[in-house]
Amino acid sequence: MNTPAQPAHTWIAQLHGHLDGLERALLQSDAPAVERASATVQAVLQQAPRTLALRGADADALQSAALRFTQLRAATLRAGALNERALGSLLPDHLQKPTYQGLGKAGPRRHAAA
Repeated sequence: MNTPAQPAHTWIAQLHGHLDGLERALLQSDAPAVERASATVQAVLQQAPRTLALRGADADALQSAALRFTQLRAATLRAGALNERALGSLLPDHLQKPTYQGLGKAGPRRHAAA
């Protein structure tokens, strides 16, 4: 975990902390924890301060956090693709048929009144 020296801005420190959590969840292959950590990182990113509030060392720390976020996002996408491939190997029909197959088409009703 490549957390740099303490940045002056608390938001950057908070972002690095949540990126650490996302990295831990990815390394443990814990899908629910990855989803929660990813949602938390997204929420923190939405609370970003104005760029004028980030200067000097904060700008470097922000660039470091952006690089980590990009790398972790790529790892998350790779893990999702691997899961889909594994699912396709185990259940080939699952990936070939849409979930809501046949909705909206005319045809026999399953629950016809008797």
